[in-house]
Amino acid sequence: MESLPIDVNNPAVRDYLSLTRLQVLTPLSLVINIASVLICSVMVNPSIGGVSRSRPTAISPNAYSIGIYILVLYVMQIGYCVLLVLASKPETKKALIKAVGLSLVLSNFIMAAWAITWVMQWFLVSTILQGILLLLLLYSNIALLVYHPPVSSRPFDTALIHAPLRFFFILPFSLLFPLCLFITLGFVHEPNLSGSDPSYKAWHVWPVFGVVLGTNLVGLIVVILRRDIVWTIAATWICISIWSLRPKPAPVYVGYFKFI
Repeated sequence: MESLPIDVNNPAVRDYLSLTRLQVLTPLSLVINIASVLICSVMVNPSIGGVSRSRPTAISPNAYSIGIYILVLYVMQIGYCVLLVLASKPETKKALIKAVGLSLVLSNFIMAAWAITWVMQWFLVSTILQGILLLLLLYSNIALLVYHPPVSSRPFDTALIHAPLRFFFILPFSLLFPLCLFITLGFVHEPNLSGSDPSYKAWHVWPVFGVVLGTNLVGLIVVILRRDIVWTIAATWICISIWSLRPKPAPVYVGYFKFI
């Protein structure tokens, strides 16, 4: 077979091929993510929400609120996929290829796999997957902020690249990774069957309070330094989702209420 009539060592050609690869793989990974989460939420018993209810922790969220959060995340990613196809500015293409690249593709695949491991109640595997997801999204967000920061001259980059990546990152950072970790470590409260006031001794309140305080302090620093409206909205949404599901120990209520 004759060699291709293009120079694959040319940086412009490599970038073109990378962008084409992303235009195919990113929508595919998103569809697989949506299908996996939807099936595990609606068609499987126990569902994602059912498993969460059967393993209550001090940071278990309101399932409906988190469901809406994930739906918004999917809509934002659809916008990202549209930008992948329509991007014309060199700066935008560099951000898509160099900063985000395959990280978002892998993140979607990992999220799809996590949904399966969660309903199968393989909590250690779920925790590992969420840890990998957290690292992938952390890398992409740092690369975007350092090498391709949001600027007013490219509002679509901010809305369709930075916002979805930040929104996605906050989900495992503030909720899913700590939740999986707590369940894996046994930080689970068995509901009081007698109907009296629940005892909070089994909730491991102070480790949970430390995580609540730590993640939200990081968010507060980011918001103060960068005036990040996306982080503000996403973190507040997560806080309200966790705070609104009761009962919970008083320190956890206080910790989240301070940051709402």
